Amino acid sequence: MDNKVTSRLDALRKRMDQNGIAATVIPQTDPHHGEYIADHWQLRRHLSGFTGSAGSLVVTADSAFLWTDSRYFLQATSQLEGSGIVLMKEGLLSTPSIDKYLASNIPAGSTVGIDGMLFSIDETRHLAEALAHAGIKLDTGFDPADTSVWPERPSLPQCEIYVHDIKYAGQSASDKIAAVLSKAAEYGATSVFVSALDEIAWTLNIRSNDVEYNPVATAHLYLSANGSVLFTDLNKITPAADAHLKQAGVECRPYGEILTFLASLPAEARVLLSASQSAGTVSATLGDRAVIGSSAVAMFKAVKNEVQIEGTRAAMLRDGAAMVRALSEITSLVAAGEALTEMDIPGILTRHRSAGDLYVEESFETIAGFGPHGAIVHYAARPDTNSSITASNLLLIDSGANYLDGTTDITRTISLGTPTPEQRHDFTLVMKGHIALAQAVFPEGTRGHQLDAMARMPLWKEGKLYLHGTGHGVGHFLNVHEGPHSIRLNDTGAPLMPGMITSNEPGLYLDGRYGIRCENLVLTIPAMETEFGRFFRFETLTLCPFDRALFDLSIMTPEEIKWVNDYHARVYDALSPLVDGDALTWLRNATLPL
Repeated sequence: MDNKVTSRLDALRKRMDQNGIAATVIPQTDPHHGEYIADHWQLRRHLSGFTGSAGSLVVTADSAFLWTDSRYFLQATSQLEGSGIVLMKEGLLSTPSIDKYLASNIPAGSTVGIDGMLFSIDETRHLAEALAHAGIKLDTGFDPADTSVWPERPSLPQCEIYVHDIKYAGQSASDKIAAVLSKAAEYGATSVFVSALDEIAWTLNIRSNDVEYNPVATAHLYLSANGSVLFTDLNKITPAADAHLKQAGVECRPYGEILTFLASLPAEARVLLSASQSAGTVSATLGDRAVIGSSAVAMFKAVKNEVQIEGTRAAMLRDGAAMVRALSEITSLVAAGEALTEMDIPGILTRHRSAGDLYVEESFETIAGFGPHGAIVHYAARPDTNSSITASNLLLIDSGANYLDGTTDITRTISLGTPTPEQRHDFTLVMKGHIALAQAVFPEGTRGHQLDAMARMPLWKEGKLYLHGTGHGVGHFLNVHEGPHSIRLNDTGAPLMPGMITSNEPGLYLDGRYGIRCENLVLTIPAMETEFGRFFRFETLTLCPFDRALFDLSIMTPEEIKWVNDYHARVYDALSPLVDGDALTWLRNATLPL
């Protein structure tokens, strides 16, 4: 057994017993309901030892379970070994949801305790209703992160807040606030509460470094035509940021005052809350003053303006050149038999990216999986797993960067040595799906789930599949994952609109052998307008070759071959002026026609 995990769970169970709690649910999130969170909120990681970015821990008096999705099945199996925590594989028909498990296994009359700030309005309502049907009470005031459970808990982040210049943002904070309030008025609201950190950063044109890889500040935001308030650590605000916020009509108050402030609002106030992003505790605090709806910010943020789009295109040029230099270096080192490991890859990428203009940081932790590790969807090398990279298998590299003018996310799978016929066949199946989606033309109103099967069909025809989404929204010098749009099997309800940036990343993962993923970012743009209405298509933004050695031309159509050749010609024309020496030679060879 993992003694550290066991002792932590014992401390939590003691606190549960003291508070009459039969079970508690600890999600991987924070009061801002983000996917990536600061160390202060990493309670689930602290208690379980599992480091994946998605998953919830359920602890009862005598058991513990971790629910996570297919990206993390292999990682969770490894990291939970010896902990006594049972892995629950989300998405499988045999795996019950958390609420169904609790309703079936916790005795009637018991109480399930949660921190209501960590559960959205929808999540709180759904869990409460499911438990009530089984005669179980939900207590939203239980704090599982009490000092008795987590005495060494990290403090809240202290990074400075700075201004994201309008020359990159393309729109002033004042104009954004006015647009958001106008949207809120459609719901009958007079003000808006925003807790999502990327939405706050976008709205106010501010950035920080409070969350690794995400340039956001820990804060809550209240927007009103009578004056707006940013709740954050006042020591974080630089004089320039303070002047910028005052110009936009925003005052600053301490982070911890948000619930007191909301409770003090007049009875006639009508505050718009996002049902999926605002905490259940916030809604309960506001009571009848709460107007429950959708985010008034999300669609504005997702549809990039022309300044953001041109900035992203410029960032893609610099990022593509950096990728070419990095891939040239990696393949040369392997060919020369030099010592190279998975943990060396992030440093190589960062060195080349950071040499370019406007670079700020990586946009997520680099995934560099060699051979079998490539089959672990969100693998990150650690000293105890670090593999040597040799000319004997496939290397999957998923990486990206935040630049002041845009955010990038790219995956390339490269062959080191001579690829097997099976590897070439599987890679080509993935690329056939990638190409099909890249060439999609679709009518206005189309949502991502309606396109998703295009990327999966070549794999499905051979009885193969991948379990993650095909595409996620991407922020502008913000979170690499953003909503509300996506391309996946389930419907998120948001149409794909011109100005949205989305990833195109089908894959295939063979446990113990290798993994394949091919990812570009695409921009939705107008295609045509006919008597049947407006139609859209994708412009591929990412500029970097795919590995020519991995294509199996025997299963490709002439149109697919032409797409690859045209893409590679475009990549060469765009990037060749930006690289020289060995990198230019590598680029020239990598973009030769198939």
